[in-house]
Amino acid sequence: MSATAVRPATTTAKPGRTRRKAGAGLGLVAWLAGIVFFLPIAWMALTSFHSEADAATNPPSFAVSLTLDGYREFFGAGGGASPWPALINSAVASVASTLFVLVLALPAAYALSIRPVKKWTDVLFFFLSTKMLPVVAGLLPIYLFAKNTDMLDNIWLLVILYTSMNLPIAVWMMQSFLAEVPVAIIEAARVDGAKLPTILVRVVAPIALPGIAATSLICFIFSWNELLFARVLTGVVAETAPVFLTGFITSQGLFLAKVCAASLVISLPVLAAGFAAQDKLVQGLSLGAVK
Repeated sequence: MSATAVRPATTTAKPGRTRRKAGAGLGLVAWLAGIVFFLPIAWMALTSFHSEADAATNPPSFAVSLTLDGYREFFGAGGGASPWPALINSAVASVASTLFVLVLALPAAYALSIRPVKKWTDVLFFFLSTKMLPVVAGLLPIYLFAKNTDMLDNIWLLVILYTSMNLPIAVWMMQSFLAEVPVAIIEAARVDGAKLPTILVRVVAPIALPGIAATSLICFIFSWNELLFARVLTGVVAETAPVFLTGFITSQGLFLAKVCAASLVISLPVLAAGFAAQDKLVQGLSLGAVK
């Protein structure tokens, strides 16, 4: 009896060790993947502190003195153009379009999840199908429209475009987030006399805050990084940060250190927003994944 009592303990210990080894292996793979994705950013950051001569060497040299000349030239210390108007334009276009997307996407997602309309799956597919059109296919009609309405080189044209481009994704994401909101809470608020705007702002929005934060961050990143429309539809007044960055690639050559410094500075708002909302982003992206 004692021998038979020991055998189950030995057999149950093996799956436990196997799971621990599998978990350690997955952790190692995750760390390696994180390092691989981080290496280009670290390389860009290191190159931005090199002089142009040291940054252009092949293979690159690590035992060289570091300098801030790339950052000084980016901010116009050498007589170049100031990046602040472009950065402000990107901030205005990204923040304003994200706010408009949230104002429009929240009621739409509410109608498709909590109070679903008929054939709501077809509506969601229609929203998603609008993203299947190649962006360059709509470039010429939008350019002609902007030209005929005197909206070329206008930052509010980019706000409208970014809002329309990000709205389908936002509705699709927020529909799954709002589907997790308990209907009983909404019914209780309705019994107390709350109207739809009050329910959306004071009941639905606080519960779905992680999902709203995830949607906002993704829309902000898409708007901040957009280049094609900003390159074609803007000039000097409404120039955005990505367009300003392309100005460092000239016929005289590629100034690698200055480009790396500019890329790092332009990436900082997105990195800061992601770092500040990382907990909400993780909660939001996993909110509709587990029923």
